[in-house]
Amino acid sequence: MIPDNSPSACAVSPLDLASHPFRAQVRTALEEAVLPHAETWEQQGHIPAEGWRALADAGLFGLAAGGPGFAKSAMLLEELGRTGFAGVRAAVSVHAYMASSYIDRFGTAMQQEKYLPAVRTGSRVGALALSEQDAGTALDGITTRAEPDGTGGYRVKGRKLHVANGSQAGFYICLVRLRDIAGRPRTLAGCGLLIIDADTPGVSAHPEPMLGWRAADVCTITLDDVHVPGDRLIGKASRTLSYLMAALDFERLVAGLLAVGGADHCMGVTGAFVRTHRIGEAPLATHQAVRHALADLTAELDLVRAYAHRAVILHTQDRLDTRTASVLKLRATELAVVAARACMQYHGALGYLDGSVPARIYRDAVAGTVTAGASELMRDLIFEAAD
Repeated sequence: MIPDNSPSACAVSPLDLASHPFRAQVRTALEEAVLPHAETWEQQGHIPAEGWRALADAGLFGLAAGGPGFAKSAMLLEELGRTGFAGVRAAVSVHAYMASSYIDRFGTAMQQEKYLPAVRTGSRVGALALSEQDAGTALDGITTRAEPDGTGGYRVKGRKLHVANGSQAGFYICLVRLRDIAGRPRTLAGCGLLIIDADTPGVSAHPEPMLGWRAADVCTITLDDVHVPGDRLIGKASRTLSYLMAALDFERLVAGLLAVGGADHCMGVTGAFVRTHRIGEAPLATHQAVRHALADLTAELDLVRAYAHRAVILHTQDRLDTRTASVLKLRATELAVVAARACMQYHGALGYLDGSVPARIYRDAVAGTVTAGASELMRDLIFEAAD
């Protein structure tokens, strides 16, 4: 178990991210809590309750989401990527960071006391319910409605898509439309964020079989006249857009760190193969074109990792900006795809077999370019921030 996860004990200089002893502790914890079970979780399509408890018992859910302590979380996120199971890393990161961060950063004291201890013990799994049929990369087309019920609460009706941890969630952070704004039918004005308990009558989860991320438990969530108490509204509705902007930048930082770890794992698989697989009398790595292609990928990975650690420094100082988060997310996830394609290509027909490691790496890497905003949106945000 990772010892002492209190915020003060988690403080690590971000400059030590690559070599701090805590990284080895995290790697050992993941080797024990994740790797023996990850293939089974992939086949099941979710992490079961005992898996969530084991991850919590390993001390993986008590690390800081901000401040100096986030340096340790950054090491965990990279090492999650290096496990090679993107569905697992997606599920864990959504629970431990993305969903819970809304409550941690913007929630009331009651909300924090009710939900965050359960997040740390793995007894209530967190999920994000933001996207809809016409509200994915751009969220302004939200149609899920929360109507006042006359008692200070809400009745919620709608359908949320692509929800990781959907069937195992204990609660959802749900983006809803609270009221219409005259003349502005497609806007986030008038929207709010509600915490919806998964066991509330009217909530149902329906699996969305995905090409990759098979352990991420991606579901469609139907909300059929669901009663939500008024005290489950996160923060002030008038500030929902600012909450989303800050949270999405954080999600892109998380996605970037996961992708860096994933690309590192992929490069390790590819490097080992080309050094041992023989074409004729010589290993594949004796071909200069192969060596140079992998050298280019290694150099790019080193640069992206250094940029990721710079972004971590900014986040620990509460100075992470949209441009930095978007650059990291774009370059890290796109690099992961390029590296995965090379891995599959060099493995030949073996790499294209369903169930092979290169095939899993590739189908998982492609999904990373979509989560937390597609690459096209990242480019738009970077261009706009350059003005």
